[in-house]
Amino acid sequence: MLLHIVARGRIGRSPEAELVERYMKRIAWPTKITELPDKGGKEPTPPQAPAVTVMLDETGTQMGSLAFADRLGRWRDEGMRECRFLIGAADGFSQAERDAASLRIAFGAMTWPHMMARAMLAEQLWRATSILANHPYHREG
Repeated sequence: MLLHIVARGRIGRSPEAELVERYMKRIAWPTKITELPDKGGKEPTPPQAPAVTVMLDETGTQMGSLAFADRLGRWRDEGMRECRFLIGAADGFSQAERDAASLRIAFGAMTWPHMMARAMLAEQLWRATSILANHPYHREG
């Protein structure tokens, strides 16, 4: 299953970019990152079905790393071709965009800059795939 991050904003050469790159390189699953300008830009081609869209949104569900890994594992086992993660710009998403997502998740109740959210998502994808591979990286509790 392809793990595809579609993010608004250019990360450029920054400490956050280094973190994203570090974690994305560690993931054994196929990955892709598509950057869009803060406004406008050409949206990537919709994923081929079956696929899921996960939106990082302040109104989303907060879930632990084991639950997130379990969800990814179930989608993989159900034959999903792509899991697309959407990270919005400063103004977030419209209600119609929120309603279209398969799942909305939040990294806590606080607001995070989208560059930090991208780094945190990359780490959680690495963590989830390592949990599913029975790698000892994750320590619960």
